Amino acid sequence: MSDHDSDHYSDRDVQREVTELEHQSATATRLFDIRTIIGGLFVVYGVIVTLAGLTVSDAELAKAQGVNINLWTGLGMLALGVFFLLWLWLRPLAPPVPLPEEKPPPE
Repeated sequence: MSDHDSDHYSDRDVQREVTELEHQSATATRLFDIRTIIGGLFVVYGVIVTLAGLTVSDAELAKAQGVNINLWTGLGMLALGVFFLLWLWLRPLAPPVPLPEEKPPPE
């Protein structure tokens, strides 16, 4: 077998490589969807702020006229984060459709 034969891809090899690249592209699309980032951040910060609201002292509560602002804000942030993540789960992005290859103009 010559070196030239080993550099040649069969149609099956090319199709397998294209399929792998499409799968990687779809994974990257889902991973970097803005809803993932926003939802994840709101859930993380919501947990932190909710925990701060659960451990509030009476003096801090009195400063806020009896309203546990951290608790309510944290629960709101959690709800918004869960909404974004549910939205992502229920309506995932479709993988990008490859553009049709342009044929060179006839000479």
